[in-house]
Amino acid sequence: VQAQETAQLEEQLQGWGEVILAGDRVVRWEKPWFPGALMGATTCDLPVSQLIYYLDPSVLTGLSCSVMLLCLADYLVPTLAPRVFGSNKWTTEQQQRFHEICGNLVKTQRRVVGWWKRLCALKEEKPKMYFASVISSLLAVAWIGQQVHNLFLTYLIVSFLLLLPGLNQHGVITKYASMAKREINKLLKQKEKKNE
Repeated sequence: VQAQETAQLEEQLQGWGEVILAGDRVVRWEKPWFPGALMGATTCDLPVSQLIYYLDPSVLTGLSCSVMLLCLADYLVPTLAPRVFGSNKWTTEQQQRFHEICGNLVKTQRRVVGWWKRLCALKEEKPKMYFASVISSLLAVAWIGQQVHNLFLTYLIVSFLLLLPGLNQHGVITKYASMAKREINKLLKQKEKKNE
């Protein structure tokens, strides 16, 4: 099933192939200066954010403009990408990497669906725990949203999402996650010793 979904996604994204491969090289930090370039591009986007702040569009206007930009990109990218990248030759290496990217996107989609199903199962099996965890999580998010300005929060989220594949590729996430697990285990062991 996953191979079929991957093949369907490859077919749907075929016009975006060159752009996806170029973006993949950047977000995976193939060159040492790519993280700086990502942060610089995100930071240079601040004038657009300031324009949005100044114009203060309504939710419907913002949503409409976003969808309009997506439609424009969906129309222009497949026609302009071959001219910009000048690559009518699609090598087997590029095709293999494109297949891997599509496979990773399908896996990510399946993970999100799996988390959603687990959340629904938790709601059915342990409604009190579901209620407490969802309400506390939403309260924490609401508090953060109240404390941090929307545009700055958007900047932080976009920067994190752009840097996440590179952090994962270079083992930074694994390193700090294992350090956090060790510290939590130490704390749990100390608590067990105190309870004995």
